[in-house]
Amino acid sequence: MKPDFPHDPATLPETFGERASDRVAAIGGSWGFILAFTLVLFGWMLLNSDVLSHWGLEFDPYPYVFLNLMLSTLAAIQAPIIMMSQNRQAEKDRLAAQNDYDVNLRAEIEIKALHEKIDALAAAQAALIAQLERSR
Repeated sequence: MKPDFPHDPATLPETFGERASDRVAAIGGSWGFILAFTLVLFGWMLLNSDVLSHWGLEFDPYPYVFLNLMLSTLAAIQAPIIMMSQNRQAEKDRLAAQNDYDVNLRAEIEIKALHEKIDALAAAQAALIAQLERSR
């Protein structure tokens, strides 16, 4: 039987934007992204510094102003999207912590009730033993 938690993080509805921000954060925070992005940057610089400059066709010569603009735009868009994902994860973590607290509280109440039952049984057993000893 699954416990009925009022705020189960697994059942939170997700909008398209939330799913997208989680995906962007998962991709943007990976070594694969870092390595691929590094290769793209070096490729861009190599292409504009050596390959296309031989024919005078470089579209973004050193100091790579267009590349800087694209990197700044990417950072300006990617940072808030990753922050949205982190905020969502923090909310999920908060709800999971609240659920853990609720479970622990319920377990504590049950354990206390069991202690009371065991104490009552022990007292009844002690009374029965005392009564049997008196009747001897």
